[in-house]
Amino acid sequence: MRASRVPSSRIARLMHYGSLGAGLAWGAAGSFLSPSAKPTPPPTGEASPGATPPPAAASMGMSPSNVRRLVDKLSRMRGAALKLGQFLSIQDADLLPKEIEEVLRQVQSSANYMPEYQLEGVMRAELGAEWRNHFSRFDVKPFAAASIGQVHYAMLSETHPEVPGMEVAVKVQFPGIKESIESDLGYLRWLLAASALLPRGLFLDKTIQQMRMELNDECDYEREAEMGRRFGQIFNTPGQDTKSTSSSSKAGTRFEVPRIIPSLCTSRVLTTQMMKGRPLSMVSHLSQPRRDALASQLLHLCLSELFTHRLMQTDPNFSNFLYEPRTRSLQLIDFGATREYGRDFMDKWLRLLLAAVGGEEEECRHWSLEVGYLLRDKESGECLESDAMVAAHVRSMILLGSPFRSKTSTAVDARYDFTTHSTLTDAIKAEIPLMLRERKTPPPKETYSLNRKLSGTFLLCSKLRAKVDCAQVLRDVVEGYRFEDGGVLRAREDGAGGWTWQVVKDAVSGGASGSTSSPSGSRGLHTSARLSRGKSGSDKSGPSSYIAVADRPRGPRKWERE
Repeated sequence: MRASRVPSSRIARLMHYGSLGAGLAWGAAGSFLSPSAKPTPPPTGEASPGATPPPAAASMGMSPSNVRRLVDKLSRMRGAALKLGQFLSIQDADLLPKEIEEVLRQVQSSANYMPEYQLEGVMRAELGAEWRNHFSRFDVKPFAAASIGQVHYAMLSETHPEVPGMEVAVKVQFPGIKESIESDLGYLRWLLAASALLPRGLFLDKTIQQMRMELNDECDYEREAEMGRRFGQIFNTPGQDTKSTSSSSKAGTRFEVPRIIPSLCTSRVLTTQMMKGRPLSMVSHLSQPRRDALASQLLHLCLSELFTHRLMQTDPNFSNFLYEPRTRSLQLIDFGATREYGRDFMDKWLRLLLAAVGGEEEECRHWSLEVGYLLRDKESGECLESDAMVAAHVRSMILLGSPFRSKTSTAVDARYDFTTHSTLTDAIKAEIPLMLRERKTPPPKETYSLNRKLSGTFLLCSKLRAKVDCAQVLRDVVEGYRFEDGGVLRAREDGAGGWTWQVVKDAVSGGASGSTSSPSGSRGLHTSARLSRGKSGSDKSGPSSYIAVADRPRGPRKWERE
């Protein structure tokens, strides 16, 4: 990191964007006029009707000099410009040219921090001219900087009324970032549209709209403080998700959430307890069982955020999870990207996930329409997507659900081996170009953050080289889930070491507890005649089911080792 002034006025930021555009154009012209430049031969074969060619680095002249221009400018601008890099860094998706992916990778690790005079201006405006009196120590140079702000190590004064002498992390927002969101996004949209960097199927306007919402939320530090308090109430309360119930997390990894210091929190300054754990990117020395337990707990956290609390911290960055070896706890930090999900959406998305786990194509198609992944006629309900698009989407969903399938009793190891996860991601990536080309509607707004967290959690588990009984973790979280229509999700052993998922009624929802009938007026978890209708073929003969069985196949500290 290095200090550089944050352009805070709209005019200053406009000038930066203008110079960026001109610089890229000049760099592109230079690269095309270079004697070493060689024309790229056109692709062979015919494109599908309406197809959009894949993005090409050449559209912006992505020479090494232009890569350096982009990295330098985005690092200086911060805000929406830097957030764009994070937003477009889709996990392992290969959607952008490798040169652009390299820009985004460098930007995320090279954000600049604001000079001391700008820091002083923000702190005086937010906490008053005597703001330093709140602290016995305040490190002017931050230990972290990102797209919205930077984080400083500090110690509260011994006379502080709440927690005297506590070590704290003080996050300070860059000046002018929130006020420039709209103008920044307008400039960025123009640059993206002019450069044709994004494939049509990413729906630029929808992507910008989603970025606007996320940026506004993340720029509101009072909101983040409230989300941190809510997470603390959930995970710092004995008996509420403080330990995993997963069989693969028998070590009982604990969660910890930093305490919020309300008197030192404003819309642009956030002060929390300093967590002393080690980032997950630095725990490769841990034993295999401990890494397995950590990965299991990360997955349990992700699923319980979704299906138990419908409140999710959606940024799966390694630095947002810290491991404290003395207590074997997993510390959760940074709640700016926290999202809430509606009950109706989550009911449908869970049904879609379970259909994918069971490999039920027709149910995946139905619930994808219900969730809004696929476009349908508002009057007739007919799916308007091409058969190819539907098939690719269904295949990708079933692949996504495959780690959660329970194994048969003959399986040697019921755990999913994340060291081989690249095989699964490669298979999903293979479906993406067709979906980007064919899709007629953008994904539901909820899924932007949801998919980012779920895929990011899988990536974290992969980086940990872990083996996790994902099916058991899912069962631990969702068994007993109550749908809004009255159904209760139960797992029924199948006699082969696995189980089927069933929606039943109980006394609370109007039926006898443990009843085997699906909720009245509900599609339930209807997957196929073979699984849910029984011998008579009647829909009323038994519970709707999903088969969930695979076919077999501090300052620096001396860190403890295990």
